[in-house]
Amino acid sequence: MTASLETLTHALLDAARNAGAEAADSISVSSESQSIEVLNGALEHAERSEGIDLGLRVLIGRRQASVSSSDLRPETMQAMAERAVAMAKEAPEDPHCGIAEADQLAQTWDIEALELADSSAAPTPAKLQENALEAEAAAFAVSGVNQVQGAGAGYSRSAIHLAASNGFSGGYERTSRSTSCVAITGEGLKMERDYCGEGRIFATDMPSAAEIGRIAGERAIARANPKKPPTGAFPVIFDERVSSGLIGHLVSAINGASIARGSSWLKDAMGELVLPEGMSLIEDPHRARVSGSKPFDAEGLPTAHRAVVENGILQGWTLDLATARKLGLESTANAARGTSAPPSPAAGNLSLTQGAETLDDLIAMMGTGLIVTSLIGSLINANTGDYSRGASGFWVENGVISGPVNECTIAGNLREMLGSMRPANDGRAHLSRVVPSLLIEGLTIAGA
Repeated sequence: MTASLETLTHALLDAARNAGAEAADSISVSSESQSIEVLNGALEHAERSEGIDLGLRVLIGRRQASVSSSDLRPETMQAMAERAVAMAKEAPEDPHCGIAEADQLAQTWDIEALELADSSAAPTPAKLQENALEAEAAAFAVSGVNQVQGAGAGYSRSAIHLAASNGFSGGYERTSRSTSCVAITGEGLKMERDYCGEGRIFATDMPSAAEIGRIAGERAIARANPKKPPTGAFPVIFDERVSSGLIGHLVSAINGASIARGSSWLKDAMGELVLPEGMSLIEDPHRARVSGSKPFDAEGLPTAHRAVVENGILQGWTLDLATARKLGLESTANAARGTSAPPSPAAGNLSLTQGAETLDDLIAMMGTGLIVTSLIGSLINANTGDYSRGASGFWVENGVISGPVNECTIAGNLREMLGSMRPANDGRAHLSRVVPSLLIEGLTIAGA
């Protein structure tokens, strides 16, 4: 499959040259996936898809254009190239666009060491259905669960190949297995639900479907009969289930595209404290068996371990070639792309320094406050970092969980929040973003 994709990418480059492109890069992506959903012990939905998509970017001087197609015929590829060249000639000039120089490109990489694809046979639809039914049954077995909104299992395999007129050519495969379940307790207006979902590259790394269903059921039961929390300033724990989203706001704020536009609350924070002293945020694109790992970025540059934040101090932006040129810097090899648009910067695997305390330790430490396990909506001011989101979770009194809460809003300023957080030690190592539960003091809670 990979050789076929390689052939396609080089055929697109040849077509671009023939059409008059001065430089070009091409990408081919193949994918196959299947998913099964069950409801009340019976098959509810089955889906399978497969296909190959092509993308081509051409450059004429400092003008560029991108086109895509799923038609693999040579005449279609030639038409794609001609259309892209015609579009590029009419596009506005962008002094920062362009492909990598030859000496910037990745030269060698070890795909096997990254373990991105499971070589075992794809599961049959019957096996996926069996997993989904097992998860559903385990959720129903939890006392107090009276409905399961759905349970599902899925599998996917994809491959990409990237090639460019600067001589780069490389590709790799990925696989994914997943199982999920949503359980409900209560009736009518008192219904509450929660879920559990797990995904891994290798089937042997997956938790059992029964465990996933059981956790979904137990989480739903724990949310029964919620109340509104009091209004005021209280400490808040972002549970590990949602804490990566909080760090995601920092990641968005240091994205090179936002910095180049000047629309970031961290645009002047380079070299300053953005996390507590002693805390670091590390990007490692070479972690084995992790979904965000990759040997090179979408412009063919070699990926590498880097400290985004070190000992609390912001070390750099997340950059592709274009944003790096705009800012007078070097790319951090964070280019990402699909088939229909030019590359743009995006962060990959990230790990936040974990603390010495357990989640229970943080709960005891907080005294009275809120544990957030679910967030809805979002009102984030990109320029100031002002933060406001709907939340639900559990109220804590005197260091002990007193019961579930919902229908509340938490608010603060991200710069202040991130600068005062205290981490637990419960980050899960198999995730692309390993972020533990985080205790933050003095957020405003609007509840009852």
